[in-house]
Amino acid sequence: MLIRHPDDILPSEITTPRLYQERRRFMSLAGGMALAGILPAGTAHASPASLGPILKSPLSTSEGQTSFKAVTTYNNYYELGTDKEDPAQNTHRLKTSPWTVRVEGLVNKPRTFGIEEILKLAPLEERIYRMRCVEGWSMVIPWVGIPLATLLKLADPQGSARFVEFVSHYDKATMTRGVLDWPYNEALRLDEARHPLTLLAVGLYGELLPTQNGAPLRLVVPWKYGFKSGKSIVAIRLTEKQPVTAWMKAGPSEYGFYSNVNPEVDHPRWSQATERRIGEFSKRKTLMFNGYADQVASLYSGMDLRRNF
Repeated sequence: MLIRHPDDILPSEITTPRLYQERRRFMSLAGGMALAGILPAGTAHASPASLGPILKSPLSTSEGQTSFKAVTTYNNYYELGTDKEDPAQNTHRLKTSPWTVRVEGLVNKPRTFGIEEILKLAPLEERIYRMRCVEGWSMVIPWVGIPLATLLKLADPQGSARFVEFVSHYDKATMTRGVLDWPYNEALRLDEARHPLTLLAVGLYGELLPTQNGAPLRLVVPWKYGFKSGKSIVAIRLTEKQPVTAWMKAGPSEYGFYSNVNPEVDHPRWSQATERRIGEFSKRKTLMFNGYADQVASLYSGMDLRRNF
């Protein structure tokens, strides 16, 4: 089992709003300078492309954001490597353009979307969400995206649809073999997928999503452990039966279908009561549903959350 604990990242690496704006200004300048031939070839490619106008969302947390460096270099993306630094070093293994996403299964209007179409389906929003990994560490990330519900509405789910499965891209010629049953898949109940907090992310920190963070399109479900948010999605499939997800296959006694953040239900091999926020020295208490209980607890009314972990 490839569960690892986080390396310490200094609080000084947490990005302040001022540094964030300065970095964006530099990216803009660097892009212009490269086009003008002032910077060496390749310099501007280190900076993701801008997404244009982005709306602020009332659903965002006001907590301090984790540094861009940490968010983009400390990743779980096993298709690109099993160490935290591997995904950022192996982005060449994943070609993100052109990119299409199939919406299929129990829908009245199955359709294949190009990523360019998805970017125009609704105004892009910045959602600053807490992200809690099942391994016991956490971040605060300013995602950019659209509500998943927007895409699902266009597909017109049939009355028998109860679950939404997400399938990630996998190329056995260039990506990790073994570890899991590829391609990676995750799933939500349909009402979870339609919830206003559930996001299809196309960017972070105001820029296009870096490859190592799941480009060009990933799921973000902030009240669940991070592995529930599938990366580099190529298919969204509506089903009547509950899908068996990648981690359920790998460890059914350790990873349940719901995988809601719950400090009262421990992983079989470690406590989930506390977490290490990347960039902080001391641990903090983990919040029920990762702090989103007011918005999502009603989805699980009457359920035994210890049994339905």
